[in-house]
Amino acid sequence: MAKVNPAAIIGNSKFNRFHLVLFLWSFMIILFDGYDLSVYGTVLPILMEEWSMTSVEAGTIGSYGLFGMMFGAIIFGIMADRIGRKKVIIINTILFSLFTLLCAFADGATTFAIYRFIAGLGLGGIMPNIAALVTDYAPRSMKVKLVSYTLVSFAVGGALAPTVGVLLINNFGWQSVFWVAGMPLLFVPFMMKQLPESTGYLISKGKKEQLFATLKKINAQLTFNKNDEVEQVQVTVTKVPVVGLFKQNRAVSTMAFWVAFFCALLMVYGLNTWLPKLMIQAGYGLNGSLSFLIALQGGAVLGILVLSPLCEKYGSKKVIIPSYIAGAIALALLGFGGNTLYIFILVAIAGAATTGSQVLIQAYVTSYYPSDMRSTAIGLASGVGRLGGMTGPILGGFLLTLTVPNFVNFMIFSVVGVVAAIALSLIADKYSASNILAADSKKSDAAKGKEVAASLE
Repeated sequence: MAKVNPAAIIGNSKFNRFHLVLFLWSFMIILFDGYDLSVYGTVLPILMEEWSMTSVEAGTIGSYGLFGMMFGAIIFGIMADRIGRKKVIIINTILFSLFTLLCAFADGATTFAIYRFIAGLGLGGIMPNIAALVTDYAPRSMKVKLVSYTLVSFAVGGALAPTVGVLLINNFGWQSVFWVAGMPLLFVPFMMKQLPESTGYLISKGKKEQLFATLKKINAQLTFNKNDEVEQVQVTVTKVPVVGLFKQNRAVSTMAFWVAFFCALLMVYGLNTWLPKLMIQAGYGLNGSLSFLIALQGGAVLGILVLSPLCEKYGSKKVIIPSYIAGAIALALLGFGGNTLYIFILVAIAGAATTGSQVLIQAYVTSYYPSDMRSTAIGLASGVGRLGGMTGPILGGFLLTLTVPNFVNFMIFSVVGVVAAIALSLIADKYSASNILAADSKKSDAAKGKEVAASLE
């Protein structure tokens, strides 16, 4: 009989076929989560005209989906730590895919808003649980990088929606962009078979055989016996994960994460909802205005790819804070206009600093908290962030009714970016689970070294 340490096996593993399958499924799911990010902004100018909506009404409808996301992030984040992340991911995928598809058949603003709210429930739980699941199985040497590369699909999906809009709307109507959103329903049976369950859940439920089978996929050279004992290394153990977020000197950091999420999603959803409309008012046609939305998400993709390795090397905090400051500057300058190329560059920088940095914060949170409360931590942070996401579209619509100069609109979003950077500066990295585990590992290695040295004397 031997002791099996899943955390050590996973942490010391090398990227292989198991990780690739998990990555590809996670990438695809988050892609459609990101697709929803821009889908409303893509059709908003058309819907405002077709359903005779004011800017405030359109902004309010845009917030309904985010309202659902807020509840979904909290409910499914907590639920995942109880019934397993795999089950929650499957439920969420069905919810958001089905009801986003149904938006294509809405006969008016009220029905459309109801579908968006229900889809939002599913969308709210997707990213927190995908990020947590990938973190559970990522090798220690590439934990932040793998999560970031998975979540980069959020920005790719955000760029896909306006691209589909450019290609399909003129020929098939605004409904066509929502048809595409139903595609994940086709993949659910395969996801049920191939997605793994988190090790923490398998251990807590005593599913040792399933756990060993999963660990075998991670390292084919390992052999297990049914009598082997499972050893789980945790930084903390609590029956109430929410309470744990405020223990062991994590209270200030938890609140700082929440403020940062609120500000980040306010900017993300505010810009993605209203950027096409603002550009139409600036004199661009529908397709031209959608190209700026594509640039926003393209900048986010590049930002994630460039910044995530830097987060791995220097630490997330040291990279994300300057990113938000750069984004705030870009947004402030964007309000004063300029030639088209210059505007595209500023929009891309804003994308890297808003959607891009938000993805990096997700990875930051998953590495900050221990496994037993990881889904709860990111679920609650995302839930609070959705309040900011709800505020963004409403704020943008309200500002448009005031007919203030363009630079005022962008300056307000710029200030929000500065607040996010200040909040992140308050996070105490020395109390993060990853740093504590790394320190304990070094102590353990040092102790073993002393034992070996003593045995040789």
